[in-house]
Amino acid sequence: MKGTASSAWCLRSAQRRDEELRAEPEIASSLRPRSLDATIEVAVRNLLGCRREDGHWCFELETDSILESIYALLFHFLDRADDPRVARLCASLRARQLDSGGWTTYPGGPVDASRSVLAYLCLKLAGDDPRSPAMAAARRAVIAAGGVGACHSWIKVYLAIFGVWPWRRLPAMVPEIMLLPRWFYFNLGEMSAWTRAMLVPLLVIWVYRPQVALDATLDELETDSAPARVRRTLVERFWAGTFVGISGLIKAVEAVGPFPRWRRRSLAEAERWIVERIEGGDGLGGFFLAMVNAVIAFRCLGYEESHPFVRSQLRELETLEIEEPGEFCLQPCLSPVWDTALAAAALLDVDADEREGRMQETLAWLLDQEVALVGDWRAKSLRDAPGGWCFEYRNGFFPDCDDTAEVLGVLARLRGRTGTLEARRQAAQARGIDWLLGMQNPDGGWAAFDRCCDKELLTLIPFADHNAMIDPSTPDVSSGVVSALLASGLRPADEPLVRAAEYLLGQQEAEGPWPGRWGANRIYGTWRSLTALGDLALASAALGGGPEHVAGACRRGRRWLLRAQNEDGGWGESLRSYADARASGVGGSTASQTAWAMLGLVASVESVPATAEAGSVRAALGRAVAFLQERQRNDGSWRDRWWTGVGFPKVLYLRYHGYAQYFPLRALAAYRRLARGSNRGPTE
Repeated sequence: MKGTASSAWCLRSAQRRDEELRAEPEIASSLRPRSLDATIEVAVRNLLGCRREDGHWCFELETDSILESIYALLFHFLDRADDPRVARLCASLRARQLDSGGWTTYPGGPVDASRSVLAYLCLKLAGDDPRSPAMAAARRAVIAAGGVGACHSWIKVYLAIFGVWPWRRLPAMVPEIMLLPRWFYFNLGEMSAWTRAMLVPLLVIWVYRPQVALDATLDELETDSAPARVRRTLVERFWAGTFVGISGLIKAVEAVGPFPRWRRRSLAEAERWIVERIEGGDGLGGFFLAMVNAVIAFRCLGYEESHPFVRSQLRELETLEIEEPGEFCLQPCLSPVWDTALAAAALLDVDADEREGRMQETLAWLLDQEVALVGDWRAKSLRDAPGGWCFEYRNGFFPDCDDTAEVLGVLARLRGRTGTLEARRQAAQARGIDWLLGMQNPDGGWAAFDRCCDKELLTLIPFADHNAMIDPSTPDVSSGVVSALLASGLRPADEPLVRAAEYLLGQQEAEGPWPGRWGANRIYGTWRSLTALGDLALASAALGGGPEHVAGACRRGRRWLLRAQNEDGGWGESLRSYADARASGVGGSTASQTAWAMLGLVASVESVPATAEAGSVRAALGRAVAFLQERQRNDGSWRDRWWTGVGFPKVLYLRYHGYAQYFPLRALAAYRRLARGSNRGPTE
């Protein structure tokens, strides 16, 4: 059943969030430390207690204040400022304000201009006195962060709609992009899936330039100081300047008057593109920002608020609302497939036979979620047939490699244990494998949604400052795919896996870690890479031996993890590491990152036996187990104090509330398996 997250695992209030951030490290159980078996058993009960009636999981996905601000502004755009949700959204914004006055992208992070400007505008519209201490502090924080001019381009579009930023100062976003052929270097298909979903409605908005009259300005947030310059090479500076010049030329042509026939065709194509994708999923792109843009674009095109297209997007936005006593906030999207695959894998790791019956409903649910549409991926895929899984409940145009890999891993482990579902399982697995093989990039790796979406030059386009213009191969996604393909029956000597191994080995950094794109950061990337390379080494050994350079890479990654362990026995890496390499592997310990490091160490030890560092690995794992046991709550759960998920590096970060539930369970199960001397097989 689709819906908002249950209060059983949602954070209760903004006040609770604030108290949690200021508290001592996470609330430990009042019980004496449990045995390892008891720790695992109570964690299993907690995870099963979070399961929905039809067999799936969907935990809360938390992000920063930007969604509350944009949602409040959407109500103003729709002339519904008196909706009671607006007041609750503003209350949430007040509760999220930092002591320093601004708003940030993640707890403990620096003040962000975009978040702070939007929040300030919403509160000003709500009647907050600009002379009040809180608003004065917000104003000082915005000025210190660079003023309103330091906002991202897509944030300035919202500001322009409300007349507090001039349209002429925005980079050109012309809808004729929709008409550019695929052979043209710059075309819609060269942008990442999430950029396409956000941008196409913005192209419509750019043409119509809607204006909502407000009795407010943001003049007090202007500053004469120039925004911080991005450090670029000479070539990058040349192309960035060229794109700025092209943007100016386009706006000059528009001032005279665009070619009307092309404009009509491009708007019609943009409209068709949006409609097609909202009919193939639960909201455009499955995520908040694209849906908001779609609502505004539809209104620009003349659709009334009562039209099914507009109502569908507003209805999907409502499913992202979380309302608790004293709290009203938004999720960026829903994560049921991701949560369900990872939760199911955790229960399979525990290997409790009596739980197999519970897995039948989960398996049936996962099989029902298989994507059957031919989506955007088809343009560059090596395969024609659909397959795979998406992140959300229904997002048929945008399946992704990460979710598909995790689901395939579960399907492979349920082989022969599915009863009447076995034929469906086999067919879905075959389609998923084929779809993933078609998505492999020429460099041997896999990206999230797209194939061959790696033109770095496009990141220099003026409206590409959301840091997610392209979707290149990443070690974390590639590692998940490698493990899934091995579990599904491919062998290390198969050409796709040979190329994938070369890609992963080439991505290892000098000190030993791998970067993480979708989780923070090198702890996440190193766990995923060590697991994949360990699976390759195990499978190679089963076939008669593996290459030594894989073993060497695993040892270097293992040693990096050992060096990164905190004194309290856990691991942590701040999201600051995406902006500052000196923060690599450094941060307050969290349950999820501790689990990732443990899983990486166990995988490396099982595949590449420790020699000189054997004692260090045993001691590190023992301390990590103690860390998790001491911080397990009475109900068997854990809670991460710090965020560990990533949307757009440096721009949008996440806290997956499920991560602190299923990852520690997986890590403890892996440790128990290792302690008992029962290594995982090459396809487990």
